[in-house]
Amino acid sequence: MIKKIIIFFFVNLLLAQSSNANLEIKARTAILQDFLSGEILYEKEPDRSIYPASMTKIMTSIIAFDLIKSGDLTLEEKFFISEKAWRLSTAGYSSMFVMINDEVSVEDLLKGIIVASGNDACVALAEGIAGTEEEFAIMMTSKAKEIGMNNTNFANSSGINDPDNYSTVRDIMIMSNYLIKNHPEYYEWFKEKEFTWDRTGGDPITQGNRNPLLYKNIGADGIKTGYLAVERYSLASSIFKKGRRLIAVGSGFETKNDRSRQSSKLLTYGLTNFDLVEISKENKVFTTLDVWLGKEKTVKVYTKEDIYKTIKKGQKKKLKAKVIYDGPIEAPIRKDQSLAKLKIIYDQDLIGEYELLASSEVKKVNIFSRLLKSLNYLIWGDV
Repeated sequence: MIKKIIIFFFVNLLLAQSSNANLEIKARTAILQDFLSGEILYEKEPDRSIYPASMTKIMTSIIAFDLIKSGDLTLEEKFFISEKAWRLSTAGYSSMFVMINDEVSVEDLLKGIIVASGNDACVALAEGIAGTEEEFAIMMTSKAKEIGMNNTNFANSSGINDPDNYSTVRDIMIMSNYLIKNHPEYYEWFKEKEFTWDRTGGDPITQGNRNPLLYKNIGADGIKTGYLAVERYSLASSIFKKGRRLIAVGSGFETKNDRSRQSSKLLTYGLTNFDLVEISKENKVFTTLDVWLGKEKTVKVYTKEDIYKTIKKGQKKKLKAKVIYDGPIEAPIRKDQSLAKLKIIYDQDLIGEYELLASSEVKKVNIFSRLLKSLNYLIWGDV
């Protein structure tokens, strides 16, 4: 067998633009991620502890979405409005304005949380699911640990001020990723600009979404604002434009205007200074490899995951993929058998390594065919 290497180059389509290495975002802490590649494009103290304020409501929604997905909850189910939930609607907090002793559907409560940022809706949903808000907060923290939010603890469902309700912008980014990947059909609700609730015993109430980026022409479709006097303004945001999704999280913006402008600046930086390159798609044929003594001369191989890489704008010529294997590969070959390594190189540095698996089975030829092929190989080098 001979060590074989197949090299793929990526065409450089755009002229180089200078990446702003000195980008400064006016927030205490911030992070920017390219969603498909998972790569971090900017960070500023991303593991500094913050009070997540209403960004907490992303996890409140996730708990409900997970239960709906598993069949343990429905959108039509109705939850009783306790005095605790009702009092939040009269205490000056952002509210859905629920009525005590009313029954409200899960769908209305979720939209009241996502669009109207209703703290009262959070408590009603938490109590309906877990019995008490305290028990629900335990569920939230458990889910956070499960998905890798290692520096987060939730003490309530709404994010109202509590020293035991803390996180980081990196963890909020991880939570946002989970939401978008696992619940795309409900993530659509995060871009709705208003929600009208036809409440029992009162006039319909229409409230607008507090996310300022939804009203800018930048492709924003989420996610959640936050504010606490102790933390100032925060925002988890996402844009989807030209086939790319970016996620940004910032906290400690001094003003509402800073939150809007600086978040836009961060997302625009990601779009204009970096390219997203598709390397391979999950379960799609990547290339073919030579086979020895098989009923087929080649075998198709694939990766079991999507592979994307984010690189500086105009630098695609520095990116290449190497397929390395000992070939020709002797049959028989099993379907899904690991046959080769796919190595991604950027500017001479290894930035990723993946398994290439057989797309199909390749059976061995019979003994007479093997003898003939062996003779041809010895004489002509033909496999």
